[in-house]
Amino acid sequence: MRIAVLPGDGIGPEITAQAVKVLQAVARAGVKCEYQQAPVGGAGYDAAGDPLPEATLHLAEQSDAVLLGAVGGYQYDQLPREQRPERGLLRLRKSLGLFSNLRPARLYAELSDASSLKAEVIAGLDLMIVRELTGDVYFGQPRGLRRNDSGEREGFDTMLYSESEIRRIAHVGFQTAAARGNKLCSVDKANVLETSMLWREVVTEVAKDYPAVQLRHMYVDNAAMQLVRDPRQFDVIVTGNLFGDILSDQAAMLTGSIGMLPSASLNEFGKGLYEPIHGSAPDIAGKDLANPLAMILSVALMMRYTFRRPELGRSIEAAVEKVLAQSYRTPDIFERGARKVGTEEMGDAVIAALRFN
Repeated sequence: MRIAVLPGDGIGPEITAQAVKVLQAVARAGVKCEYQQAPVGGAGYDAAGDPLPEATLHLAEQSDAVLLGAVGGYQYDQLPREQRPERGLLRLRKSLGLFSNLRPARLYAELSDASSLKAEVIAGLDLMIVRELTGDVYFGQPRGLRRNDSGEREGFDTMLYSESEIRRIAHVGFQTAAARGNKLCSVDKANVLETSMLWREVVTEVAKDYPAVQLRHMYVDNAAMQLVRDPRQFDVIVTGNLFGDILSDQAAMLTGSIGMLPSASLNEFGKGLYEPIHGSAPDIAGKDLANPLAMILSVALMMRYTFRRPELGRSIEAAVEKVLAQSYRTPDIFERGARKVGTEEMGDAVIAALRFN
């Protein structure tokens, strides 16, 4: 297993260190695992004047999978757009063809009190958001800033999807639903946006290839409301880049903390970039406060999707469940009576609980 490890910025290096411990444990279990670190984001800019240095991109291209911490920091906010940390991440996704983003949102029973919703509303929550990742307004052209005829400044972006882009992510959505509960909800804004009208037409066409999967369409504003009102009605959601970005963060809070959610971004060959869905949290960086579980669970997804070793993924997930059952809690999920721990101690607890069959 050749893995590019990109710690990034803020809390990225801290949580990545805990994920590397898991990779080392996997290696001790007899699975050959090679990894090499490289800078990305703000760290890439500091090292090479580029948020995605050429050497980092080359390493990612030559690896089977990429493990990414987080990017961004206040000190980079004034940089030109193309030099900001987030642009490096977008370029990395585009360069590797990572069009399919899988974002599971699962509520661990031990964390039901950490959610902002009532326990009876979210008990047993387990949904998957399939987000298209290389199109939409994030990449559409033209875009920019300009002055209109009256001299007033205006910003403009282009929401753009081709039929082939929609079709391939729709297939991922249907295949994911077929492997779970055979229910797929496609989220768009077809009552307003031309892009979404095409989205709905193509998803409906693809549905003919999956007669066992129940498809329904939902406008994104209603989906946002329904995620809060009755989140268990969803099993798999497929949607575009912008809507998926927003809804997956909303779904994260249903589980109690954004620090609990991993993600997998895959290309058509199964190569993946694995990262927690949260940001770099520079305000708590270096304070041993960050929750590393989303990063560790991202390693579990890596074992499942890229390396086709689901038993290793299950072992990692079981270790996370065990430490939660033992009441280990980082500050973001802390509750009275639990054992408050820092980033490193939580990582050590997972390693202690890790068992490979």
